Amino acid sequence: MRGMQLDSLNPALLNVQYAVRGELAIKAESYRENLKSDDHGLPFNQVISSNIGNPQQKGLDQPPITFNRQIAALLEWPALAELAKDAFPKDVLARAKQLKEEIGSIGAYSHSQGVPMIRKHVADFIAERDGYPADPNHIFLTGGASAGVSLLISMLISSPKDGILIPIPQYPLYTATLAAYSGVPLPYHLDEESEWATSPRDIEESIKKAQADGINVKALVIINPGNPTGALLDEPVMESVVRMCEQHNLVLLADEVYQSNLHSRDTHPFISFKQVVCAMGSPVPLVSFHSISKGVTGECGRRGGYFEATNIGDDVVALMYKMVSVGLCPPLAGQIGVDCMVRPPKPGDESYPLYQKETDLTHQVLAERTKLMAQRLNKLPGARCVNSPGALYLYPRIELPDKAVEAARQAGKEPDAFYALQLLDETGICVVPGSGFGQKEGEHHYRLTCLCPGVEEYVTALERFHLGFMERYA
Repeated sequence: MRGMQLDSLNPALLNVQYAVRGELAIKAESYRENLKSDDHGLPFNQVISSNIGNPQQKGLDQPPITFNRQIAALLEWPALAELAKDAFPKDVLARAKQLKEEIGSIGAYSHSQGVPMIRKHVADFIAERDGYPADPNHIFLTGGASAGVSLLISMLISSPKDGILIPIPQYPLYTATLAAYSGVPLPYHLDEESEWATSPRDIEESIKKAQADGINVKALVIINPGNPTGALLDEPVMESVVRMCEQHNLVLLADEVYQSNLHSRDTHPFISFKQVVCAMGSPVPLVSFHSISKGVTGECGRRGGYFEATNIGDDVVALMYKMVSVGLCPPLAGQIGVDCMVRPPKPGDESYPLYQKETDLTHQVLAERTKLMAQRLNKLPGARCVNSPGALYLYPRIELPDKAVEAARQAGKEPDAFYALQLLDETGICVVPGSGFGQKEGEHHYRLTCLCPGVEEYVTALERFHLGFMERYA
């Protein structure tokens, strides 16, 4: 039977690449299995998964927020409210009761767009953040932000000549999803010399090139704060981007999932594109994405997120609703996580002191690790690292010796992947090579998270490997 062989399937799927969980991650998992044996023969005793922003992953162990887990526990088993009510703060019991009355059992389907009350709370959160109202009927709860991104790309790409502008370096979700729907990724380069700034001029040049090549440019993706760079856009650049979208009739896709991961809030604040679009009175169609997977929440496995459709007609929103209805509804556990994210405890609530202590500590630890790692990496010969004001990552650039580049070519590997594979083999540290995110010709980078505990030991291992690698191929 040929019905389920590779040559009988959608050929677009063969072009999908997702470096974050690619070759290095697969090899790291095999090493993790080997380490369970007493005679594993590896030169390290643990695998450090620095390849993915997965805060609560075993070995990274960012603690979950107590308030969120208490709400989740009471919704999973409502009888706890009576059996162990003295174990829960009064505001937690009240919140869980309110959600239970609205949702019923979380084992049942919800509204396909998400629980109406939770969408109302998301709208309130957006309005308080930006100073402009949000319509709950234009908010969709999703199974993580990636589900919303996939939906929008599937709607925008109607022919193989349709393209979407994506930043380089970029989170590979975008190129992978475009490949799956036979769309064209249109790269525009971020400026590493200016702390990975977004250049409207570079975007304009990419649009002109695409049009000359006969590509119909449909949308522009902005990741803010950046992944993998952590860069933040300032308001003048954001205004330029909005005007460009007006000029070229583009949909603006704003990936803002790291908006609460800010290491220097006073000097590098987050400004949403919703706020900028509304302040300008712009008619630009805007879809903004957020998630419970990042920030201090870090609940990746619960699969919760949302997107808001701004300046998008009710007829298109109705089509969005029809499409999400095919999947019945987003996970209820994720929807409850979204409610906790947009409605945290407030001063005066019984849960607030602990919530503030936990979130302050997570912010502090991430900021300290990011700063220390950038400082240490910048002292290495042949390495340069822009400090990151946001997100969870650093994206150092490495100047590899010609001998290493040639050895990589002979091995059939990209040079930064060649470097990253040896790093994994010698230290157990798994990173993502820059070739998986996109970079300029002749440049080499890798992305690593700032989530790892024991940062001193971790960075020391990185330093020792780098020095040995550079000497080996000098």
